[in-house]
Amino acid sequence: MVTEAPDVTGDETAALALKILVAGGFGVGKTTLVGAVSEIRPLRTEELLSEAGQLVDDTDGVDQKVTTTVAMDFGRITIRSGLSLYLFGTPGQDRFWFLWDELSQGALGAVVLADTRRLEDCFPAVDYFEHRHIPFVVAVNCFAGARAYGAQDVSRALDLDQGTPVVLCDARDRDSGKEVLIRLVEYAGRMHTARLLDSVG
Repeated sequence: MVTEAPDVTGDETAALALKILVAGGFGVGKTTLVGAVSEIRPLRTEELLSEAGQLVDDTDGVDQKVTTTVAMDFGRITIRSGLSLYLFGTPGQDRFWFLWDELSQGALGAVVLADTRRLEDCFPAVDYFEHRHIPFVVAVNCFAGARAYGAQDVSRALDLDQGTPVVLCDARDRDSGKEVLIRLVEYAGRMHTARLLDSVG
């Protein structure tokens, strides 16, 4: 989604607003990332985990997690003057995937958060964006105590298309999250430009 943001400053320069998705497995840090980078109070749709959900939600490795996103998270960050990102965090559980099609409409690209302790949890998100030709970067959320892997190792393990960026990050840290978003915008910009040139060539 590329929209003209409302001018609330009196600046006559048109501002650009881009829609970005933050996806990944259950408990990987999507809500944390959106909250860390958002310059507004983020909208959250979290609910307490219930006993009924224990039958369908795999909490292995994230035993301390007590809430889950049931619709989406929303935040906003200004990358530079005239460029803002609207962030939409997707729910991680299988039963909420029907929301992804709506959330992905008009998105410039996506961040797929990964946890190397549960790397297989981000396969569905990778497949989703690859099949829909939505540019994405994989951001490895470096949890304390987790074994460290390099970007190339993660890329091979996920069998990513050549050129798909893999970055290491701390979802709790604003500067780290902002760097991930900048990498995504740069990569998505190159991908969309290449497709446009192909279509007119």
